[in-house]
Amino acid sequence: MKKVRAAVKKASQAVDQKKGDQITVLDVSKICGFADFMIICQGYNQKQNQAICDEVREILKKEERLSPHHLEGYRSAEWILMDYLDFVVHIFSPQSREFYRLEKLWSDGVEVEPGALTA
Repeated sequence: MKKVRAAVKKASQAVDQKKGDQITVLDVSKICGFADFMIICQGYNQKQNQAICDEVREILKKEERLSPHHLEGYRSAEWILMDYLDFVVHIFSPQSREFYRLEKLWSDGVEVEPGALTA
């Protein structure tokens, strides 16, 4: 779990480096069977969302030797899903984030400050 927490922290920092907004990290380990954490964020246009995705992918590959098991939505970039198995990164447009409301759907998860994740 320590390695997962370190990767989630680095992914959150990568989102922040590309000016991703409203970054939410949820610990869903007690309520979800397919992941321990979810990172939910938004960008404000297609290029920014793709840049966030690219930065997360580069940082995690370089520093943690991780690649997403599954990547979906990159081309349209309204909702990019990056599945790293132990955690999932959701990059939304503001409209898609409001429509899908993942924070509400996973409201039983525990919100974690990215800086509080220990390596």
